Amino acid sequence: QGQLVESGGGSVQAGGSLRLVCTGPGYIHGNSYRGWFRQVPGKGREGVAVIGYGGSTIYSNSVKDRFTVSRDNAKDITYLQMNNVKPEDTDMYYCAAGRALSLNPDYVSTWGQGAQVTVSS
Repeated sequence: QGQLVESGGGSVQAGGSLRLVCTGPGYIHGNSYRGWFRQVPGKGREGVAVIGYGGSTIYSNSVKDRFTVSRDNAKDITYLQMNNVKPEDTDMYYCAAGRALSLNPDYVSTWGQGAQVTVSS
């Protein structure tokens, strides 16, 4: 209970597509926002995309128009569809539960274990 589990990571060539999947309860500790974050070497985690329970979304500028976050509340699943991926998208991606429609990791209360995405040129 109250856990997030990612799947769908892997290796893909630049320009290709990949879909990450996160399973977990729609509400964790009262937090209904779901997001995807990635690790910045030497800095911490940065927000990639966040979605509210009703479907409102926010994206980082670096992935806007390439990535799409969505959720199926009936199945407790959150997706990150990654299209036209670039080598700089290579990273560990974490599913997160948070309390705001924000890319700031300070609003996150629960993290998944992470899924590695590797993009080759």
